[in-house]
Amino acid sequence: MLQNLLALRWVAQRTITTASRRQFENKVPEKQKLFQEDNGIPVHLKGGVADALLYRATVILTVGGTAYAIYQLAMASLPKKQN
Repeated sequence: MLQNLLALRWVAQRTITTASRRQFENKVPEKQKLFQEDNGIPVHLKGGVADALLYRATVILTVGGTAYAIYQLAMASLPKKQN
């Protein structure tokens, strides 16, 4: 029993210490430079092609959803013809 607890404690300590050893490069200054650059591009598009695609998809879905909602409101407000 004691041996299991010691083994568990060793694994837990090893996991914590090895996780903190991994060093990642700090890319924040590069991103700050990119987003603060005065190049006439709106901030929501400065991320590149992915941002442009997400923006266009959002605009298309918003316009399409608004048009569909207006169509459904019009259909709901107009009475159907009685035969």
